Amino acid sequence: MKVVIRTDKLSKYYGKGGEIKAVDELNLEVYEGETFGLLGPNGAGKTTTVRLLNCIIKPTSGAATVNGYDILKNETDVKRVTGLLAESPGLYEKLSAHEFLDFMGALYDVPNNILSERIDDLLKLFGLHERRDYLLEGYSRGMKQKVLIASALIHDPPILFFDEPTSMLDPRAALMVKDLIKKLADSAGKTIFICSHILPVVEELCDRIGIISQGRLIAVGTVDEIIAQTGTKTLEKAFIARTGGVEEKELLAWREQKGANP
Repeated sequence: MKVVIRTDKLSKYYGKGGEIKAVDELNLEVYEGETFGLLGPNGAGKTTTVRLLNCIIKPTSGAATVNGYDILKNETDVKRVTGLLAESPGLYEKLSAHEFLDFMGALYDVPNNILSERIDDLLKLFGLHERRDYLLEGYSRGMKQKVLIASALIHDPPILFFDEPTSMLDPRAALMVKDLIKKLADSAGKTIFICSHILPVVEELCDRIGIISQGRLIAVGTVDEIIAQTGTKTLEKAFIARTGGVEEKELLAWREQKGANP
């Protein structure tokens, strides 16, 4: 299988002495056409990894390639072969959906004769064509997320990065976004890299997952493989076994303390 994302001891440290290790010697391979999920607690290094692989920030050390392009030497090429849905994306709400996608396409130098047709196709695919000229400020959160996914696709990149794609959505909108991601994986043949701390999302969508904790990759494999590695019965229990969790007696300790005090 062709490897389209490869990291070699990729690291990003912060602080004067590099004491804050956001990503610590990450070694990872993602294969063409798969949906890969990077799972971890808040602050584990997921977003930093995505930002490194999309050339938004530079690594402290190590190396990585995306679709064969070096993230340090070929930044422009990397950005042309990737589409990014950030965790907190910017959206110009005084533009219509069509205007916003036209603007994003121009940023990627999509030729005008191709761009117009592609915008129409994406708006139809996402069920937004009838509201193409409505201002984005009047869209629901789920509809805005659709537009942002469309903007990540506007230059037809082979690799898509979704950082917490459902974390701020209600259950109906989250289901809608998950269905769109499945459609992209199954019908469009995209390689998809998802970051999330929501276990059911990665369990439902991903072919393989990696678990990251305190900047270090601590497990990689299918859901079944990771469950088997930990000798547990669910991904939730495997995740807690790998990353550490709070014991039930700790959760109940406050009751005992309260009972001991008059």
